[in-house]
Amino acid sequence: MASMRHGRTGRGRRTKRGMNSEINVTPLVDVMLVLLIVFILTAQFLSVGVPLELPKTDAQAMSSEQDELTVSIRKDGTIYLQETETTLEELKTRLIAMAANGYEERINIRGDKDGDYGPVMRVMATINAAGFTNIGLVTDPVVQK
Repeated sequence: MASMRHGRTGRGRRTKRGMNSEINVTPLVDVMLVLLIVFILTAQFLSVGVPLELPKTDAQAMSSEQDELTVSIRKDGTIYLQETETTLEELKTRLIAMAANGYEERINIRGDKDGDYGPVMRVMATINAAGFTNIGLVTDPVVQK
């Protein structure tokens, strides 16, 4: 009875006269769940690229870095550096200007699977002639049925 007289009921709770010492974490959990959903949805849209139908291969996925440069070639031969349309003549100077790691910069080439082989090879030759040697071809994985 002595504890009731002083406003305590046990386990840290107080009666109407005192404050509740327990922390309500429900709003925190709600905010964290909303943030998690937002990050999951936006992560899908963060990949740089022009919409292409990439060829499918059995090649293993390589680790991807945030600062890699991407050159995309559409099936009509249009060339994009990151998401900006460019010409073959401008590609060399733009790559050199954008390469943060100099000639060691990783450059990924994405070619449309229905496009001609020639434009992809001309882009690769231009990148190599510019001095870049860390070049990769991007494909989609084969879906096993």
